[in-house]
Amino acid sequence: MRRLYLAVFLVAVAFLLPLKAEGAPPRVDVIKVNGSIVPAVADYIQRGIDHAQDGAQALVIELDTPGGLVSTTQTIVEAILNSRVPVIVYVSPAGAWAGSAGSFITEAGHVAAMAPGTFIGAAHPVTTGGTLTPTEEEKLVNALASTIRSIAQERQRNVEAAENMVRQSLAKTDSEALELNLIDLRAENLSELLDRLEGRQITLSGYATTTLHTSGAEVNRIPMSFMERFLDTISDPNVAYILLALALLGIAVEFSNPGAILPGVVGGIALFLSLYSLGILGASWTGVLLMFLAFAMLVAEAFVPSHGVLAAGGVASMLMGSFLLFSGTAFVINRWLVVGMALGLGAFFFFAISEVVRTHRQPQQTGREGMAGMTAVAKTPLNPRGTVLAHGELWEAVSLEGPIQEMEEVTIQRLEGLKLLVIRKKK
Repeated sequence: MRRLYLAVFLVAVAFLLPLKAEGAPPRVDVIKVNGSIVPAVADYIQRGIDHAQDGAQALVIELDTPGGLVSTTQTIVEAILNSRVPVIVYVSPAGAWAGSAGSFITEAGHVAAMAPGTFIGAAHPVTTGGTLTPTEEEKLVNALASTIRSIAQERQRNVEAAENMVRQSLAKTDSEALELNLIDLRAENLSELLDRLEGRQITLSGYATTTLHTSGAEVNRIPMSFMERFLDTISDPNVAYILLALALLGIAVEFSNPGAILPGVVGGIALFLSLYSLGILGASWTGVLLMFLAFAMLVAEAFVPSHGVLAAGGVASMLMGSFLLFSGTAFVINRWLVVGMALGLGAFFFFAISEVVRTHRQPQQTGREGMAGMTAVAKTPLNPRGTVLAHGELWEAVSLEGPIQEMEEVTIQRLEGLKLLVIRKKK
């Protein structure tokens, strides 16, 4: 009898499990890339692909980027081309741009889609850390043009138009890109995109094919991890610039006011974070050194009577260093941030540090020599001699203004030997 019950139970389980599986909605993973293409973004996309390979119908990358690093772009493109799950690159929302590196990522997607009002292209390379010779630039352009040609051929898109995005900095709207077969479709939003992908055949790496079932799919958004978000944030050129300025400010204040500790600690941490960011972004060392020189001149202004010449030179050096910091790269610092930082820090050094140094230059007013002008209290009548309480001690005192009553306040004029010469405190 027990065997009969067990057999009935197993049959029921075998019958119900397929029903449950059939009733479960398909899943689509979604990640959002908004900003420059830096190593933290590559890690984020790779993590998204790995997660989607565990049962998702596809991974959707919502993309909005002005561009980024060539090496990081190559890493991302390689990850997408070798993905075992369909990767849909969706340039959105309206106003978004798949610029420069974003063009390569979009073309690498198994499906390339754009929202109305978006743009793609302008993928001509710019150099990092210096200017290339014409021969070196030609080699770089040819290499990137060949890369995007290969990607477009793999995805059966317009090879010539894709190549022109690199060679001629071609940029197209979503409608133009669809007409030129640079992308596969346009969609107003993510829901429309998933509906239009329903039933589409996708060829994956190794020529394996799969059919997308995305209509009504459960959307699983994968946010950046804390570390990915942190590294992505400090890799922003504006943030890197602020970190460098903060580092130099903290170190300069520590040198100007030894023992403050906090400015030195903050400045040291900011310096290492800024060096990481500047290294990632390929900043110009000429720009970095000009900013160091700017802070050196601003600090020197507080110690050297240059009548503002060093301060003006420091501000000028900082402006030049700021504009050279990312010259020749895909990254740009907000110009108003540069101007505001230069003027603000110039004013800070000119007034704040000058005040600190002026205070340090004042003679120390401590001990017996600093008692002149202090208030004391007569402990005995002064007629004219007596005793007063000053500085927490009893002193022999001589009144210079006639008799003074006990407990009356007096002002110390000077010290002669061990005697205080005092007068009655003015009311």
